[in-house]
Parts: sequence; structure tokens; C-alpha cells
Amino acid sequence: MRHDDLTRDIIGASMTVLNALRPGLDERIYERALVVELESRGHRIDQQREFPVRYRGHLVGKLVPDLIVDDTVIADPKVVSSFGDSHVAQMLGYLSISNLDVALLLNFKESKLQWRRVVRNLDIGRPDRT
Repeated sequence: MRHDDLTRDIIGASMTVLNALRPGLDERIYERALVVELESRGHRIDQQREFPVRYRGHLVGKLVPDLIVDDTVIADPKVVSSFGDSHVAQMLGYLSISNLDVALLLNFKESKLQWRRVVRNLDIGRPDRT
């Protein structure tokens, strides 16, 4: 799997944060705590980095993923009942615009971390999720 060691470390850091803070807080709190935890593990974090969104050569907006770890993986902390197709679709859009390959959805709602790995399939030019 692409970036397997990095995604495992992000998931482990997320579990550490959830165990310390407990479930049900605001997403931004988990995001900030995850930055602290990942940086303490030696990772580089871009928080709220902006990517231009273009349509037919025109700038039509900007994309702002929550976290990008080591310029490689998008990490998106959530506090939701469960992940739906819209969450996966959002991550596939983020991957496409950012030209990154892997995203992690991280759910801090319950006492056990829920996560979902989303991978852009570059081999055949269409998105794939795992």
C-alpha cells in the first residue's frame, strides 16, 4: 500500500490524541492536538494549506485540507456518526486537486478511533478507495 508506514503512524498518533482527550470534542481541538502529536514524532505538518481550484483556466476557488503530513498524506479529523460516501468523495476531490495519492479520514466521535484510508488510483486514471 502507498505510504503505509506514514498512514500507520498518523493513525497511531490519532489514537494517542483520542485516548488523552476522550471523544466528542470539536474537530478543531483534535486537529490542533494531532499537529502537536505528529510534530513530536518528527513529522512536518501543513495546516489549512490552500490549493487553487481552476476550471477552464479560471481560478474559481480554493481547496483547504485540514492537515497535510510530510507533503504526502491528507489527514482529515472529523467528529461524525459515521463516514459516508460524501466524506470519501470529498477526499477524492482533495486528492485530485492537490495531486496527492492518499488521504485519511479520522473520526474522533467514539471512544475507539474510526478511520478510513482513501487512495487515488493513478494506474488507470480514476479514483479508487481502500
